[in-house]
Amino acid sequence: MATHIIAVINQKGGAGKTTLSMNLAAGLAQRDETLVLDLDPQASSRQWASLGSAPFPATVKQINGKWDAKSLHQNYKAYRHLVLDCPPSLESHASLQALRACDVALIPVLPSPIDLWASLRLPQEIEEAKKTNKRLKAYLVLNQLEPKSALSAAMHDAIAEFGIPVLDTGIRRRAIYRSAALEGVSVYQLGSRGAPAAAEIEAIINEVIAS
Repeated sequence: MATHIIAVINQKGGAGKTTLSMNLAAGLAQRDETLVLDLDPQASSRQWASLGSAPFPATVKQINGKWDAKSLHQNYKAYRHLVLDCPPSLESHASLQALRACDVALIPVLPSPIDLWASLRLPQEIEEAKKTNKRLKAYLVLNQLEPKSALSAAMHDAIAEFGIPVLDTGIRRRAIYRSAALEGVSVYQLGSRGAPAAAEIEAIINEVIAS
């Protein structure tokens, strides 16, 4: 069975790419062999995995230098799921190649029109990538949602302007995500403390796999 590739991408820093990448990979690893490829020079995913006292549920590697979609499929075909933690720049070789290689692009955004507008180049890059990557699907993932707070009218307008569908499942603002990063684990490994967060990630995985 072919490797399923998910790129977690946003040109804006601080949107939660690494948090989503690592927890998504941990959930996928419960299903089949999963690899996180850290494409960011800051190597946040690799540092996260290095903090744990036990191996992280998914394999985490950093990739440097030039590569393309073909080499990605050839070099990592042993894995059923491949999660690409992209750098916060669309000018980078890694981000552009990730869009050309992936089956699904997940774009975490904070629930603020300003944060969404800061990423307005992404739809253009996604449309360009679709010219060579016909299977590419892209979704927004609302991150750090506050409980019981409705999205503002301005945010709804910004989403409509962005022109990319939003996953039904968002990610709530939870301290447990930060705790998991500090401990070098995923929310799945934190028992009852992490259960509500793990349920969110599971719902995202089910949406993405069903897509």
